[in-house]
Amino acid sequence: MTDDGPAAALRSLVERAVDRGDGEAPATDDHGAVVAERGDDPGPVGVLSTVVEETGSSSIVGVVPRLDATTVRRLRDAVDGPDPDRTVRLVFTGLAAERLSGRSGAVFRDALARRGIEATVHAADSSVAVLLVGEQAVVGLFDEHGLAALLSTDAPEVRTWAAGVYRRYAAATAADDATDATVDDTDDADGAPNLGERP
Repeated sequence: MTDDGPAAALRSLVERAVDRGDGEAPATDDHGAVVAERGDDPGPVGVLSTVVEETGSSSIVGVVPRLDATTVRRLRDAVDGPDPDRTVRLVFTGLAAERLSGRSGAVFRDALARRGIEATVHAADSSVAVLLVGEQAVVGLFDEHGLAALLSTDAPEVRTWAAGVYRRYAAATAADDATDATVDDTDDADGAPNLGERP
């Protein structure tokens, strides 16, 4: 892990998103944040698998912009099939949304449904994935090669920010279904795109 690598970039992004403006230490410092980047052992995908496996039947919600094959396979194995006590709701955006909406989309949707994963799509794009896995907030940074870095923490500020990002995308997806919503891709302070509707 380097000071100018994807892990450092991801930590900086999260800290800016939840900046309390009080000059105090970053929100993640006192909450055992785990940060991993490609090439680490364990790497981002391994950390994600561990977080999901360790939460047992906890609910998972989030926003996922890429369908990286390795990440999807490890997440699928970690979820390990439908669980009546687990709720998994994911909003797929960007390239992931295109893939789920494309000609092979039904196959992916069926595979997700078999594992109890509720999938919706939205046209907005982002290089960052945001998940709430039980009491953990998980933020992943993607590049052209897949999942480049991942941060996991139980810091309340990060969990609140992650929940807000998810709610905005989920609400926009619901608005799409009802009113053909549009997206302004200008980032807000919380790192998520501005989501608005046509008049």
